[in-house]
Amino acid sequence: MTDKPISLIPVPQGYADWLVDLKGRIHTAQQRAALAANRELVGLYWQIGRDILERQAEQGWGAKVIERLSHDLRTAFPEMKGFSPRNLKYMRAFAEAWPDESFVQEVLAQLPWYHQLALLDKLPGPQTRKWYAAKAIEHNWSRNVLVMQIESRLLERNGQAVTNFPTTLPAPQSDLARESIKDPYRFDFLGLTDEAQEREIEGALIRHVTEFLLELGAGFAFVGRQVLLNVGRDEFFIDLLFYHLKLRCYVVIELKGGKFKPEHLGQLSFYLTAVDTQIKRPDDSPTIGLLLCKGKNKVVAEYALRNNAQPLGVAEYQLVESLPAELQTSLPSIEQIERELGNSMSKGAEE
Repeated sequence: MTDKPISLIPVPQGYADWLVDLKGRIHTAQQRAALAANRELVGLYWQIGRDILERQAEQGWGAKVIERLSHDLRTAFPEMKGFSPRNLKYMRAFAEAWPDESFVQEVLAQLPWYHQLALLDKLPGPQTRKWYAAKAIEHNWSRNVLVMQIESRLLERNGQAVTNFPTTLPAPQSDLARESIKDPYRFDFLGLTDEAQEREIEGALIRHVTEFLLELGAGFAFVGRQVLLNVGRDEFFIDLLFYHLKLRCYVVIELKGGKFKPEHLGQLSFYLTAVDTQIKRPDDSPTIGLLLCKGKNKVVAEYALRNNAQPLGVAEYQLVESLPAELQTSLPSIEQIERELGNSMSKGAEE
């Protein structure tokens, strides 16, 4: 008599639900084990770095001692990685950047070692590093996403949009809503030029919806593009509609291909009223509107929002990554390049 295939063996009542629960518990245990191992590793690296710092200060250790230490540790623990001279120097820098061991163990140890290196390499001071570390922990960023957020200057853009949230939303939600909106938004991942039209930008955002959601930030869920609203037998179409899971509300996003004008808010306010009337559920918070423009006068935007009773925000978007101000002044202008090319051609003709 042959055994039945596993797939044909009958299962008792409740087995399927128990199996789902068991898989969840195993997965949770694996995550806890990985986190515990990471805590131990980060703590160990910090202690090694602290010891190196102390001995360098007390005994004048030089770079050669670190090379010798690397050799000895690799010989003693051949199965372990991470004891290269370069990584030992990172451990020293890590301990120097974070002298408080309790903060390392309670907060930073939640991040893998390569996240720590990104914070050290790409950020100048402890407060900025703390902010990005907290965001990486909160949103479970991979190292690549952390680096991308740092390089896109998320801290400088976060919560910078012009809004009327403090006067149109209750205090806890107004703060969260403000922190959920940036200025400017960077859409350089679309590969478009500044001459792109609104519909072209809108279509590209949907084709790159993963990158778009990442740029919008945590909590945004895509609902639809060109969402139809029937009002008094007339048809209207919302550019982009989202639902924010933390704010528990719909977010209407309208794109404008030019500079902000106060009359843009009239259309956006109308859409908010329609969504609140036709789509919003009783337990949802009031719908928020976000107007994205290629440019804005901040004072004009503030005036336009001041007496509006609906929660609205105005922010800019960039299709092409702009250079930092310090680099803009150091690069030659088009006129300078043309002049130099002209001089080079003249010299060549003379020769």
